[in-house]
Amino acid sequence: MIQLIAKRLAAAAVIVLALTAVMFFLQKISPVDPVHAMLGPSASPAAIVAEQKRLGLDRPFLAQYGSYLNGLLHGNLGMSYRTRRPVSTDLGSFLPATAELSVYALIFALILAVILALGSTLRWPGSSVFRLLLIAGASAPAFLLGIVGILIFYSKLGWLPATGRTSVLNPPTGPTGFLTIDGLLHGEPSVTFDAFRHLLMPALAVAAIPAVSIGRVLRSSLIGQMRADYVRTARAKGLTERQVVLGHVLRNSVNAALSMTGLQVGLMFSGVVVIEEIFGWPGIGQYMAQSIPAADFPAISGVTLLLGAGYVAVNTIVDILQAIADPRINA
Repeated sequence: MIQLIAKRLAAAAVIVLALTAVMFFLQKISPVDPVHAMLGPSASPAAIVAEQKRLGLDRPFLAQYGSYLNGLLHGNLGMSYRTRRPVSTDLGSFLPATAELSVYALIFALILAVILALGSTLRWPGSSVFRLLLIAGASAPAFLLGIVGILIFYSKLGWLPATGRTSVLNPPTGPTGFLTIDGLLHGEPSVTFDAFRHLLMPALAVAAIPAVSIGRVLRSSLIGQMRADYVRTARAKGLTERQVVLGHVLRNSVNAALSMTGLQVGLMFSGVVVIEEIFGWPGIGQYMAQSIPAADFPAISGVTLLLGAGYVAVNTIVDILQAIADPRINA
């Protein structure tokens, strides 16, 4: 197990390093000159030369990449051309909102996937209707689900808010950055309830497609395991179908679903970027969307590196969880 974890961590480090190399190369071929972007078009030649030296742009290519990596290791993602602030500072302000939305979307996706898989396998009453709704939802892109949700649950029914993260003035700002948790920690359950109402629609819009993908894989694994010899033995002992599935089959079926979960995280990250624009969610997706028209490459690069590293981290964790769930997986 230790050897497997070490290999997975080493592979993750190599992938992230490759991602940094790609982003550094794209920055070099970008038509936007970082010196002119920072100093403005009216900067004097002397000021331009001094800024180039300060940024290390007069050094060899590999030396610049080494400085770039060293800066990343110390949390230096560059200076935003648009906000004139360090990108790491901007991301620190926007990341908690995106993290909260992503975590709840993943939780909703897993819950819906398990309900879909178990309900169709155990033939729960109404499971076919639920499955039909999920598959229909997965046939539409996340942005369309978000728009439909706003039209129905905000415009028509008035049940849920359409934009923003909270309606509470001066909500708690810590310690976790998750309003649904910080509201409880500060003894303000109304903040938690309001925050949950705001994230319910965007989180479900992001979760719909991954839920069906994960649920289909889990259902196929469950059906395959139901034909195994140990299942027949369990039934012969008098166990009910529910006891057989929950007590024996589910653990042996979870590996494929874990793999699919890791793959779906990347789609969820891309969905979050779009959904944040639709719902006015103050996260890094909205930050990136505002940076693209301004050709703010440090901000775009910072968001890309953050999402890429997060995707690699999640897949590494999934690989380790697979080994825990199935000890037959070796290093």
